[in-house]
Amino acid sequence: MKRICSSFKEAVAEIKSGATLMVGGFGLCGIPENLILALVEKNVQNLTIISNNCGIDDWGLGLLLKNRQIKKMIGSYVGENKEFERQVLAGELDVELLPQGTLAEKIRAGGAGIPAFYTPAGVGTQIAKGKEIRTYYGKEYLLEEALMADFSIVRAWKGDKLGNLVYHKTARNFNPMMAAAGRVTIAEVETLVDTGQLEADQIHTPGIYVQTIVEGRQQKRIERLRVKQDM
Repeated sequence: MKRICSSFKEAVAEIKSGATLMVGGFGLCGIPENLILALVEKNVQNLTIISNNCGIDDWGLGLLLKNRQIKKMIGSYVGENKEFERQVLAGELDVELLPQGTLAEKIRAGGAGIPAFYTPAGVGTQIAKGKEIRTYYGKEYLLEEALMADFSIVRAWKGDKLGNLVYHKTARNFNPMMAAAGRVTIAEVETLVDTGQLEADQIHTPGIYVQTIVEGRQQKRIERLRVKQDM
C-alpha cells in the first residue's frame, strides 16, 4: 500500500523551499495541475523546476513563475509564456535550455541509474560549452549528466492503491520517465482503483516508483484553441 492522500495540500506537505522538482507534462497536456496549485498555495520558494516548459501565464507552472517561486528552470521550450520571457531577459530567472531529446534522455538516465551519456546533440553550439567531447566512429559527441530530483510530481489517468499508473495517450509524454527519476514521486490520478483492477500489460509506471497518490479531477485547459468551421 502507498500513501494515499485525501487532499492535494496533504500530498505536497513534505515539499520544502529550495527543493528540486520534476514536473510532468508537455505544454498543458498531462500536467499535475492540482499539485501545482497546492504548491502555489503553500508558497514554497527557491524551487528548481525540471520540465519541458513552464506552462502559460495563468496556468500550470506559469502560476509558480508568476508568484516568483521558481529560482531555476531546466527545460527545452520557452512556450507561450510572456512572464517567462520577461524574467529571463531581466535576469531574474536562471534558465538552462536543452534539446528536447537530450532533456528526455537525461531524465530517463537518472531514473535508470545511469550517471551520464554521450550524445551528438548540441555539439558545436553554446550547449557544448564546458562539456567533455569525445569522438566515436568519426563523429563528435558531448557528455551529458543525468538528471534526478528531490520530488517528481506527475499526472496519470488511472492509478491503483499499489501506485501502478496508466497515462492517457499523449498525456503520457514526460510523466513515466520523471516518475522513475524522483527520489519521491507524487502521482495525481484522475481515477483511483483497487489493486488488481488495472491490466498488468497496460501499466506504464510500476508502483515501485511511486510513494504518494492523490485522486482529483482536472480542468484540462487548452494551451491554444483552434476551431475549424465547416465551409
